[in-house]
Amino acid sequence: MTVRSGATTVDTSATRPTDVSRLYQEGMIAGLAGAATIAIWFLILDTLAGRPLYTPTVLGTALFRRGAGLGPGETLSISVEMVLMFTWVHGLVFAAIGGIASRLLGLVERNPRFGFGVLLLFVVFQFGFIVAAMLFAAPVLRALAWPAVLVANLLAAAAMTGYFWLRHPNLKVSP
Repeated sequence: MTVRSGATTVDTSATRPTDVSRLYQEGMIAGLAGAATIAIWFLILDTLAGRPLYTPTVLGTALFRRGAGLGPGETLSISVEMVLMFTWVHGLVFAAIGGIASRLLGLVERNPRFGFGVLLLFVVFQFGFIVAAMLFAAPVLRALAWPAVLVANLLAAAAMTGYFWLRHPNLKVSP
């Protein structure tokens, strides 16, 4: 349905509340799939290294205790409290990222010319995350191997992309 208001035409079908709710729901599910993929990846790596839940403990300590105990040569004991708090925040952040990604995909569905820009934004975001982690989270990267972090992000992106692909099989991107 289009509404003519003065000299502009507004397409109200693209902003129906049910469509927006569906996009946010898809985004939250995709985001949680990405967060779960990362959690499983690090659980596998930590378990193989003989210290399950080490990664979320390190990240929770860095986030909630400002890195206290992450100094060189210090051993960090596993904290279920840190694991649960970090996992909660991690899931919320990924749900928000998924919601934003879903809204951007909704925009691309309506106008395929924006697709390349959205793809470029994703690449810049991934690169920016890695650079920011290297610059501002040096103690965390000393405790965790940065290639494992890079692989985790790529796996999460693949999980989220797979979910979005299933939900939007006819999505077209034009340069």
